[in-house]
Amino acid sequence: MNRRAFIHNGIGAASVLALAGTGKGSSSPRSAAPAGKAFKLKYAPAIGAFKAHAGDDPLAQIAFAADEGFGAMFDNGIMGRPAAQQEAIAREIAKRNMVLGPFVLYADFGKKSFVTRDKDVGDMLLQKMKDGIACMKRTGIKQALVVPGHFDESLGWDYQTANVVDNLRLCADACAPAGLVLVLEPLNPRNHPGLFLTKIGQAYQICKAVRSPSCKIVDDIYHQQITEGDLIPNIEAAWDEIAAFHLGDNPGRNEPGTGEINFKNIFRRLAEKGYQGVLCMEHGQSKPGKDGERAVIDAYRACDDF
Repeated sequence: MNRRAFIHNGIGAASVLALAGTGKGSSSPRSAAPAGKAFKLKYAPAIGAFKAHAGDDPLAQIAFAADEGFGAMFDNGIMGRPAAQQEAIAREIAKRNMVLGPFVLYADFGKKSFVTRDKDVGDMLLQKMKDGIACMKRTGIKQALVVPGHFDESLGWDYQTANVVDNLRLCADACAPAGLVLVLEPLNPRNHPGLFLTKIGQAYQICKAVRSPSCKIVDDIYHQQITEGDLIPNIEAAWDEIAAFHLGDNPGRNEPGTGEINFKNIFRRLAEKGYQGVLCMEHGQSKPGKDGERAVIDAYRACDDF
C-alpha cells in the first residue's frame, strides 16, 4: 500500500481494490468469538476502514469500531484535518474509552533530510515538531511517526547515520518537554527504494545513540517480513525501544490470514510481554464492501484467540 494514498484516503476503495487478493493463509483461521467482546490487545483500525458499515462520518466509524470491541484507532493524516475535526475525533475517542495511535508527522520519501547537516533542514524539522506538538495538544495523541527520508548516495553511510542521530536529538529535545514521542519507521526497500531506514536493528542502534525517551521505534510487521523476517526475535532484541506496531500480512498487505505471517503467535508473545500499546491496522482488505470489512474483523478475532 502506498503510504501517501493511505494517509490521504484512509483505506479507500481504490486502495482496497489495488490490494485485494484471494490468498488463504493457514495462520489465522476464522473465529466465532462474539462481536463486541473487547480484544485482548489494542488493535487499531484506521479511520476510514469501516465506511461500508458506518458511512463517511469519522465519529460514526469510531462508534462502530468501539461496538465491535476495538480499543484503539489511528489516523495517519489527522494533521491534515481541520482543527475542529481533530478535536471532535479526540472527544469521541475519549467518550468510547479508546486511544489514538501514532499520526504521521514527517515522511518525505524523496527528500534527503535527516541524513544531511543542512541548517535549513534542521529549521524545517523543528517547525514540523512544533506542528506535531500542536496536533498532540488538540488530539491527545502522544506518538508521532517519522521517516528519516532518502539516503545520500554521495555521503558515507556512517556520516549519514551520525547526521540522523544529531537531527533526531534536535527533534527529540524539542518534543520531550511536551511529552510527544517520535516513533521511527523502517520501511522495506522493495516498496520504498532509496530510504535510509530499513531495519529494526538499524533503528534500535539509532535510538540508543539518540538516548531520549522521545525517540522510539514503530515496528511495521509487513515491512519487516519483507526486509528481514525473523519477526519475533527482532521484537525481542529491540523491545526496550519499540513503542508501537503497524500490521499487515505479506504478500498483499491485507488482513491477517491472507498471507504468510503467523499473527496469532506474534500477538501471543506481545501479550506475554505485557504490551499495552497500539497496533495500527495499516493494511487493506482482501474483499470489498461489508463482507471485506467483516472479514477483517473476523481475522482479528481469530488471531486474538490465544
